[in-house]
Amino acid sequence: MPIGNARPSVRPVHAGRTDGATAASFRRPGAGPRRRASRGVRSERLAPYYLVAPAVLIIVVLRLYPLLLGVNFSFTGDGERNGTAVGLDNYREIFGDPLFQTALGNVGLLVLLLPVAVAIPGLLATFIYLKVPGHRLYRSVYFFPAVLSPVIVGAIFNLLLAFDGPLNALLVSAGVGPVDWLGDPDITMLVVVGVHIWATFGMSLVVFLTGFATLDAALLDAARVDGASLAQTIRHVIVPGLTRTIQFVFVTTMIGMLTSMFGLLFVMTSGGPEGSTYLPEYYVWIQQGQMNRPALASAASTVLFVIMLVVGLLQIKLLRRAGRED
Repeated sequence: MPIGNARPSVRPVHAGRTDGATAASFRRPGAGPRRRASRGVRSERLAPYYLVAPAVLIIVVLRLYPLLLGVNFSFTGDGERNGTAVGLDNYREIFGDPLFQTALGNVGLLVLLLPVAVAIPGLLATFIYLKVPGHRLYRSVYFFPAVLSPVIVGAIFNLLLAFDGPLNALLVSAGVGPVDWLGDPDITMLVVVGVHIWATFGMSLVVFLTGFATLDAALLDAARVDGASLAQTIRHVIVPGLTRTIQFVFVTTMIGMLTSMFGLLFVMTSGGPEGSTYLPEYYVWIQQGQMNRPALASAASTVLFVIMLVVGLLQIKLLRRAGRED
C-alpha cells in the first residue's frame, strides 16, 4: 500500500537481465538478413572454385606431377649412371644426335604445313555450312577417316603408294612414270604428313561446324545482299567471326601433328628412309623402347613439350593480332 503520494517504482522489463535478451532486443533491424545475404554472396563466389577443384586435382595428380617427374628424370643418367645426376649431359647428347636434328627439322616442316592442315577443314566446313548440294553426305564422308586406326590408315596407304601400287600404275599409264613415294627421303615426310591430314581433318571439320553455329547468319545475309564474293565473305565475315574457333583448331592440330603421328610413322616408314621421317615423338620411342635409355628419352620428351608450349603460345598471339587488325 503506497504511503502518501509515494508512487511505486517501476523497473524496466529487461533491467538486470544477462541472458542476451536485452542485446537481442536492441540489435539493429535487418542485421540478420544482411549477414545471411553476405554468406550467400560469398558462397556464390566460391562455387566455381568448388566445381573446378576435382578437375584441377586430376590434372595436377595425373598430368603436372608426372611431367615434373619426367623433367627431373631427364637430368639423371642411364645404364651405369642410372639415378645419378648428370646435369645437362642428356640434352647435349640429343642435340648433337643427327637423328634428333632431323626430327627438329621435321617439326619446322610441320609448322609450315600447319596453315594447310587448318585451311582444308575450314574451307570444307564453310561449303557444308553454306549447304552446297550433297552437304549432308560430305559431312559423313569427311569425318569417316577420323574413326579409323592410324595402323589401318598406314596399311591402306602402304598399298596405294607402293612402288608397284595402283597410284604408280595410274601415273605410268598417264606417261608420268612411277614415284618412290615411301622411299625418297626428299618427299616421304610430305607424304606421311599428307596422309595424317587426310586421316584427322574430320575432327577439325566438326569443330568448325560447331563454331559456325555461333556465327550471326544476318552478317552472311548482309554480305550476300552487298554482292560480296565467297573469298570476301570468308575474309571479312567468317574468319573474324570464328577467331576463337580458328585459334583452338590451330593449337589442337599442331599438338596432334607433334604427338599423334607415331602410328603412321611406325607402319609406313619406321623412321626411314635414312631417318628422314623422324619426329621427336618417334625419337622418344626409339630411345625408350629400343635403346633402353629412359633418361635420354625423358630429355627428348621435355624438349617436345617445350616446343609444343612455345609454338602454341606464338600461334595464339599471332592469331589474336591478326584478329585485331581485321
